[in-house]
Amino acid sequence: MDKSVLRNAATLHPQEIMQPYDTLLGLVGFDAIYEFTEQLGGLTIYVPHARSIFARCLEHEIRREFTGNNFTNLAKKYGFSERHIRRMFGCP
Repeated sequence: MDKSVLRNAATLHPQEIMQPYDTLLGLVGFDAIYEFTEQLGGLTIYVPHARSIFARCLEHEIRREFTGNNFTNLAKKYGFSERHIRRMFGCP
């Protein structure tokens, strides 16, 4: 179906867009959700929390900022427990 026909229908009848797609449409816009559904439509997709998606990026930043004794500061800054930070560096 033509993209412009869908855009027009969505603009005229936004109340007919099902949850959670109406929320997603509001967050990313019509063009992004259209491309997303064209590429991945029909698949069952689990959407993890942002922290899960970016966990490895956070770990790299923590390792970069580690000075040898700043476990508490890193835990507070990145929202992890001090125990988790210590485990990343093999410390008890």
